[in-house]
Amino acid sequence: MQNPRGSMRQELVTWEEVDKIVDILLPQINMVGGFDGIMMITRGGIVPGGLLAEALNMTYVLTAAVRFPDYLSEFSHDREGRYALPSFLQFPDRSLVEDRKLLLVDDVWGSGRTSTSIRGRLEASDAKVYTCVFHYNPQRSLFQDSMPDFYGVITDAYVIYPWEADRGLDGIESPEVQF
Repeated sequence: MQNPRGSMRQELVTWEEVDKIVDILLPQINMVGGFDGIMMITRGGIVPGGLLAEALNMTYVLTAAVRFPDYLSEFSHDREGRYALPSFLQFPDRSLVEDRKLLLVDDVWGSGRTSTSIRGRLEASDAKVYTCVFHYNPQRSLFQDSMPDFYGVITDAYVIYPWEADRGLDGIESPEVQF
């Protein structure tokens, strides 16, 4: 697998580490509690969201998909391009999110564009939204006044999860996740 971040450090996360991250997140989420449902951001948030939905016994599960223009990749050196407006490829009807307290889940908060754009659209539908990610990279975030409400690990690495590992790991070392 080619690393889209060039020379950025890569980190292969194991299933055991994923379990630890879930264990770190659960008390944080339970302190706020009382969620009406969970919204998973496709594709990255599907597995983390499913694990959290199961652990929290949430049965009201929604998904959203957002896309940013290809030529304005979040890995681009053009910081202005990173602020391009997203296209929502999939999003629940307003009636499904209105006046609900939702946990919005993704795998990584890198630039923060995906989580913040979906959170904004949910809040425009009068939903109360809390963002949750397994890994948070504050150095890459475009939103210095915003961060995930819940996160398991702070990182500066390009994270590869065990459900992604079968795509090939040539040259990727597996450092320990620091908890």
